[in-house]
Parts: sequence; structure tokens; C-alpha cells
Amino acid sequence: MRERRFVDLSVAIESGLPCDPPMMIPGVNYVDHVQGAQQMVEFFPGLKKEQLPNGLGWAMEFLTITTHSGTHLDAPYHYHPTMDQGKKALTIDEVPLDWCFGNGVVLDFCHKADGERITVEDLKKELGRIEYDIKPLDIVLIHTGADLKWGSPEYLVAGAGMDKESTLYLTKKGVRVVGIDAWSWDRPFSYLAREFAQTKDPKVVWEAHFAGIEIGYCHMEKMANLSAIGRSSGFTVCCFPVKIKGASAGWVRPVAIVD
Repeated sequence: MRERRFVDLSVAIESGLPCDPPMMIPGVNYVDHVQGAQQMVEFFPGLKKEQLPNGLGWAMEFLTITTHSGTHLDAPYHYHPTMDQGKKALTIDEVPLDWCFGNGVVLDFCHKADGERITVEDLKKELGRIEYDIKPLDIVLIHTGADLKWGSPEYLVAGAGMDKESTLYLTKKGVRVVGIDAWSWDRPFSYLAREFAQTKDPKVVWEAHFAGIEIGYCHMEKMANLSAIGRSSGFTVCCFPVKIKGASAGWVRPVAIVD
């Protein structure tokens, strides 16, 4: 029987972490077992706390988050109302499940500086190094090393990022789900803003996301532990998103299954 490893490629949703812009920072309100006992007494008239096991009730949590909090899968609808040259863009509940389970490929760009573009030539060079040809429905994961800054404000500006042409290079080969261990599939926003301020060229704004207007695709952001997979290919990725009606994204716990 073959040994199988499951590698968790997600970060946890935590309250108050400065890893998002202020308006997007998640909040988690914890109801402990003591508070839960009080709720149960109110829910079941006549019940006394002493009648519960050790006087304790349930635990639960209330979350204040966006669909883009923590590790998540962006649907084509996030980028634009249309995809594939005019078709209605898929929302997260419409994303085909066969897009979300397939052969995984890790491309290593940890050597690139924060804010640097990952170009088509970079992709070709890395694919040559690992001796791999992209196949339809491969799930391509971009390793930048940005996840090492998770939990700090520096995370927002860490890592290299994709551009329009490099994204289309993958989607034209039939790739429909990709992922990155940085805050965004694009380069960090501060670098995009700086370049736009210098050039006034709107093409630099969210260029990798907007590539989904031409060819619909999904990307995972805020991934982690890509180095723990231990190989560039020859593993399976499972990344089914939470089903939220009509939403632009869904939380996901991607897993690499390594035989």
C-alpha cells in the first residue's frame, strides 16, 4: 500500500491579523462553553445549567469576514461580469467541480523580488527547469515565499506577482484553476499603484485578474506551505470552494495529496 501525505495549503482565518487592508480584516467572536450554557438554558425553557455536563453548553463562533478573507478561491465574476469574450462570468457556486480537483504543479519564483513581475519567459524557464509541460486542467501553484510574512503587515507587499500575459499563457493551455501564496494573484497593490502613478497606463491596474475577461479562470490567494509539498509535480490538488450563492469568491482549504 502506497504511503499518502496530505499537505494543508491554507492559512487560518484569525481575528485582527493585519494581513488585509483595514476594512477587510476578519473578526471572530468566540462563544465559549460557559456562555453556551446560558444560551442553552434560554433555548430550552426549564433547563438548569446544573443539568448540563459539568454545567457547560455548546461553543460557537460569530465571524465578520468577506468572501476574500483567508485562503479563498476567486470566481471569474470577481474580475468582471463577463468572461470568454462576452459570456456571463461564473460565480463561485457555478464553478465546475472538475476544475477544482486535478494534477498539481508548483512553479518556484521565490528568487524574485517583492513586487516583481512573473512573465511568460519566467514561466517557460521554470517549466523547462522542472521538465514539465502544462496540460489542460492542471492546477498551477505559484510559490513566491510571501506566506513567510503571514501574520504581519509586511504580508500585503510581499512576493512577486503575475501579469496579464503570463496568466493568459496558462489559461490558453487549458488551465482553469491556479493559486499563489501571496495576498494577490497580481503583484502587490502598492507596486501597481506606484507604476500607474508613474505611467498613467491603466493596463497595469489589476492586469492579471482582468485576464479572466478573455478566458475565464479561478485563482486561489493567500495559500501557504507550498514548499512542504516537496515536489514540483506528481501530486493532486483538491480545492473545492464553499458554495455561496452568486458570490465572487468562496473560502477554500486546498490540500495537496502526495503519494
